[in-house]
Amino acid sequence: MPVPDSHDLSPEQRRAAAALLREAAAPVAGLARLFGARGHELALVGGSVRDVFLGRGPGDLDLATDARPGEVLDIVEGWADKVWETGISFGTVGVRKGSTICEITTYRSEHYLADSRKPQVDYGTSLAEDLSRRDFTVNAMAARLPSLELADPFGGLSDLKDKVLRTPGLPEDSFTDDPLRIMRAARLTAQLGFTVTAEVRDAMMALAPRLAVVSAERIRDELVKLMQAPGRGPVRGIGLLVGTGVADQVLPEVPRLRLEADEHFRHKDVYQHTLIVLERAIALEPRYGLESDLVLRLAALLHDIGKPKTRRLLPDGRVAFHHHEVVGASMARARLGQLRFPSAVINDVTTLIALHLRFHGYNEGGWTDSAVRRYVRDAGPLLTRLHALTRADCTTRNRQKAARLARAYDDLEERIAFLAEREELEKIRPDLDGNQIMEVLGVPPGPVVGKAYRYLLELRMEQGPLGAERAVQELRRWAGAEGLQVPEEPRGPGGGPPAPGDSDDGPASSS
Repeated sequence: MPVPDSHDLSPEQRRAAAALLREAAAPVAGLARLFGARGHELALVGGSVRDVFLGRGPGDLDLATDARPGEVLDIVEGWADKVWETGISFGTVGVRKGSTICEITTYRSEHYLADSRKPQVDYGTSLAEDLSRRDFTVNAMAARLPSLELADPFGGLSDLKDKVLRTPGLPEDSFTDDPLRIMRAARLTAQLGFTVTAEVRDAMMALAPRLAVVSAERIRDELVKLMQAPGRGPVRGIGLLVGTGVADQVLPEVPRLRLEADEHFRHKDVYQHTLIVLERAIALEPRYGLESDLVLRLAALLHDIGKPKTRRLLPDGRVAFHHHEVVGASMARARLGQLRFPSAVINDVTTLIALHLRFHGYNEGGWTDSAVRRYVRDAGPLLTRLHALTRADCTTRNRQKAARLARAYDDLEERIAFLAEREELEKIRPDLDGNQIMEVLGVPPGPVVGKAYRYLLELRMEQGPLGAERAVQELRRWAGAEGLQVPEEPRGPGGGPPAPGDSDDGPASSS
């Protein structure tokens, strides 16, 4: 029995865990024998073991050994289909055999100097010592290979049962050695639904400034995992970051949403509203064919960050946040850029933030077809995410108002669907392309063509399809108003103007 006879697990759980351990270790059983034949240890460690006891099979396998990286390379030669050494300076060798991917790391300890962004790594020879430097006890368990004997020197199995995050040693020492563990605590809280101990929480608060030595990319990666956690996980994770002051270091715009209510600045709690919007957006993902959608979730988290900067007291005593969506989009762009998010993610998130109030104009007075077209065009491929964000943002305790808002957005979506079916909204273009504009105006490529294109696009949005003949007339009228010298209009066979591309020179090519 590889799993000890412990009160932490029922007999059924022990049998299930033993089966999962055997299944997880099976692809590397031959590798374990190779390490043993060379006099070295090999163990399944960390999250791979934790996930077994959570009742789910591990993904990629984390292995630990007393062999040094050079020795690991020698042992896996001939066994692995592929080997990569990108992490070898930190003691890690990546290998793949068939569909199994493993990271084999030499027993080690690591710590940051006071002003360093890169850890110093020291190799060790003891599995127990290696486990002692792990971030949390639930990740400080190992299964020795090939015997599957469980090593749990810090009570990780008990903490796993109690859903508690606790460090093997003093949390102050752990977070000083690797400040990124502060972010990892919030991420695991989000992913696993665990809570941190009071000691861990206090250490997070005290050592949050140490995150300054960690690269923005590593902080971003932990934040991404947190935001893509299942269920209410992102709300729990953000709540822990804000409650411990860690968010002040990595996402300061979010805790600033906790605006102080006073007799002059009456408002609903913007921070709590934000958490509600985030939770509602996550719940709406299946409705719109989305799953763990990072862009939507970041937009929900950051959609109101412009409010503190734009808060104003009006003469009638009401509070206004005019243009907070514009200010918020700019602030989100700056913050996400500092965290080294990809430009595509930044552009999509900021677009959603900038558009998230647009619907309220529809709710207040209805829109023309042209306004609906513009809404669709401005959202572009983000339309379904904008639907989810806008619906999530319609939070009110007034049931009648909530029902009215829901009906209004239902109506907007129905109109979008109707116009999309009739006009293929997602493909809206001006009635003339760039080549045709140049032909009508007699101009070469340049700024005039772009300006004319935008004019025809606005006209198309306002009035629907114009047809080529009317589009030519409108273009010539616009060019005259702009003071452009327009060539004399040629006459077609019936006495009317020919459509662009019908001249003797042959058809205009498509742009």
